[in-house]
Amino acid sequence: MKTIRSLIAATFVAIVASTGAHAQVAGLGRTDLLKENLATPGKELVQVRVDFAPGVTAPRHAHPGEEVAFVLEGTLEYTIDGQPPVTLKAGQALFIPAGAVHSAKNVHGGESKELATYIVDKAKPLVTLAK
Repeated sequence: MKTIRSLIAATFVAIVASTGAHAQVAGLGRTDLLKENLATPGKELVQVRVDFAPGVTAPRHAHPGEEVAFVLEGTLEYTIDGQPPVTLKAGQALFIPAGAVHSAKNVHGGESKELATYIVDKAKPLVTLAK
């Protein structure tokens, strides 16, 4: 189990590094599940699982396209700039508009997991950290 968590953390660190960020978030992991070209030129569908340790907050960031966040396990509080926070439990989903700066925090006593599905511009980095 420690090996799997280490691999997940290393994957997230590699993604963060590819965005030009220099921070590492302990307790936040990411597993790439699917990446497919869409019929619309220059667009792709990307699907990932994000694992949050208790109390962990993902850094504020944005994506070059739409995201649908679906909570697989636990409870996550999402904050999208300019909107009140929204708390979702397992089985609930949230639409995040293209370019919207947002974050998610695990407010569950245990680990929480999210399935994130993106429809994005494939020429741009998937994640850009907010300043």
